[in-house]
Amino acid sequence: MLMAMLGRLGCEVSDLGILGDDRAALASALKKVAGVHDLILTTGGVSTGERTTSRPASKMSVPSCCGAWRSSPGVPSRWNYWRHALYRVAGQSGGEFVTFVHVVRPTVLALSGAAQQQLVPMPVRAAFSYKKKIARREYVRVNLRKGADGVLEAVKFPREGAGLLSSLVDTDGLVELGEDITQVQPGQTVGFLSYASLI
Repeated sequence: MLMAMLGRLGCEVSDLGILGDDRAALASALKKVAGVHDLILTTGGVSTGERTTSRPASKMSVPSCCGAWRSSPGVPSRWNYWRHALYRVAGQSGGEFVTFVHVVRPTVLALSGAAQQQLVPMPVRAAFSYKKKIARREYVRVNLRKGADGVLEAVKFPREGAGLLSSLVDTDGLVELGEDITQVQPGQTVGFLSYASLI
């Protein structure tokens, strides 16, 4: 999925394959490719548990951390700058997609000198209830349908989980919920981002 979206942006992609859960080996691999790539993406091993490997490896090979992605899905994800390379960590498939379109894609466009276009969500009516934590942005995977009165409604995908690729394949886009929102009620106006506008 990530390689396909990078290809749409005109990137030349090198697939380094699957690396084992060894921090020193990961750090060595990152150092080796950093000098010849403009952007490095890794997936997996980004949480805070003792079995996490990518995050400590990035600290061993990439000394300066520049930020963390605090939205869901995609928590936790981080990126670092080192020389001319950007080291980017994404999460499971849902998190990978969301962090790609909001962090990686704008970075690729900036590196290539392309003009940035602000994403403007389309107002639609929520046909679902939802609760979330304050101070964190969330993206809910939804389908669009016309209500009985002809107004477009967003219907939430029935299953939860950032690792569900079907939640991307079988939906039309994302409802964006800002940091100050804690719940959504049916009938409320929400902002919808179509997948076509994101990739």
